[in-house]
Amino acid sequence: MKISTTSGKTFALAALFSATATAGAEAHVTFLNKEATQDSTILATLQLPHGCDGKATTEVRVKLPEGFVFAKPQPKAGWELEVIKGDYQKTYDNHGDKVKTGAVEIRWKNGNLSDDFYDTFVIQGKVSGVEAGTSLAFPVTQLCGDTVEAWDQVAKEGGDAHGMKSPAPLLKVVAGEDHGHDHDDMAGMDMTGMSGMGAAAPAGEAVKAGDLEVSGGFAKAMLPGQPVGGGFFTVKNNGQTDDRLVSVTSPAAGEVQIHEMVTKDNVMRMRQLKDGIAIAAGETLKLEPGNLHLMFQKVKTPFKQGDTVPVTLIFEKAGKVELVLQVLSAQGK
Repeated sequence: MKISTTSGKTFALAALFSATATAGAEAHVTFLNKEATQDSTILATLQLPHGCDGKATTEVRVKLPEGFVFAKPQPKAGWELEVIKGDYQKTYDNHGDKVKTGAVEIRWKNGNLSDDFYDTFVIQGKVSGVEAGTSLAFPVTQLCGDTVEAWDQVAKEGGDAHGMKSPAPLLKVVAGEDHGHDHDDMAGMDMTGMSGMGAAAPAGEAVKAGDLEVSGGFAKAMLPGQPVGGGFFTVKNNGQTDDRLVSVTSPAAGEVQIHEMVTKDNVMRMRQLKDGIAIAAGETLKLEPGNLHLMFQKVKTPFKQGDTVPVTLIFEKAGKVELVLQVLSAQGK
């Protein structure tokens, strides 16, 4: 009996140590998928398992490594978004355009993620010019009010990161069978306007409601599993009275928000316009990438090129307007 009891305690202690080790590993900020194929566009999904010593997380900052380019963060309801731009160390090809600058840091700000909950923060980007076997480090700073946790430790080449207290999340780059082919045609919405979509708006038929004329409606293709998409259109007010776009709904999404993006001093900020958008008499309002746009939250089925997305626009004076958005490729080609 003593041997049996001792053995039971041993197994119990072993299980306890194993569980503790597992919990410790899961306590770090890590990527949901820890591998990325060379020269592919991916959704880099960071997992945030806890707050700071019981405090709620209010801000998450992610520094982007060289070789992860054309980055576009996924907005989160209730959080403000900042994209800090800077120079790349190299020049990258973006569908024939030579790009030397882009997002170098992403910040989700002024949120409130309780320590009791887990959440993810998603960045779409392309792994470009990185050799297979290389690990890309994404240093993360987690702020909980005045408390700061930095997940930024990176092992020296060939070193082991397992013993580190605050390791930076890593993406290991692997070679793929279709290495060299770019899948950007199904990439997510353009958050920065870098793809030149502003002038590209093959659209459905124009819709009139009172003095308003709505035209040029389109959405952008999304990656599989991506729950957030963007929509755009033009409103012309032919009357002598101001109107206002108050809200938008769509059966394709759990919620549709009206957003504004402003870039100043190489920092892009996005915020929800809860009071809607005014359309002055005699003026034309454009919702376009990198500026005003619709944000589809909790999308039920990711938008695919060639599909259509029905929306209901609700104006203060003109009332409800039914509009169909055509889904174009991410590049609008």
